[in-house]
Amino acid sequence: MRLLRDAGVEFTVGPTAADERRIKAVSGLGPADLAEHLAAAKAHAVSTEPGAFVIGADQTLELDGARLDKPQTAAMARRQLLALRGRSHQLHTAAAIVRDGATVWAARRTAILRVRAFSDAWLEDYLERCGAVILGSAGAYHLEGLGAQLFEHIDGDYFSVLGLPLVELLGALRELGALQS
Repeated sequence: MRLLRDAGVEFTVGPTAADERRIKAVSGLGPADLAEHLAAAKAHAVSTEPGAFVIGADQTLELDGARLDKPQTAAMARRQLLALRGRSHQLHTAAAIVRDGATVWAARRTAILRVRAFSDAWLEDYLERCGAVILGSAGAYHLEGLGAQLFEHIDGDYFSVLGLPLVELLGALRELGALQS
């Protein structure tokens, strides 16, 4: 939401009735396709006001073909970060725009992030300093904060890593007449 707000987009936030856990459990989709499916499902679940443009977005993290979900505890975050240490993973970011029950635009971007070989002491300090905020991210990191120190290389769109293919989304909103061109 912050990315849209900072870009000057006026919007309201509506609660989604999309059951993310159920979708993940029954979809059978790989991590990249799942991100796109979840983004559209969230937007469709909120698309009730005639003529309104509804944006849905989601991310999935893939390591060696497997999806890593948001950690539930600090111990799970520690395990995830140790699994990522010294390795590359893919972060799939998707967004969809739905209007009157139809998907009118969708995009998916994949970034490849290489986590540096951080020390155990650094990891403990990171977990303590970040606290519970990292439980809201599949990789147990936020690139826009202390999590930036985790990486040695990032190949991909910065905004997509933050959670939204923003430049493409803004272009789509202008094309659809939702933003001034």
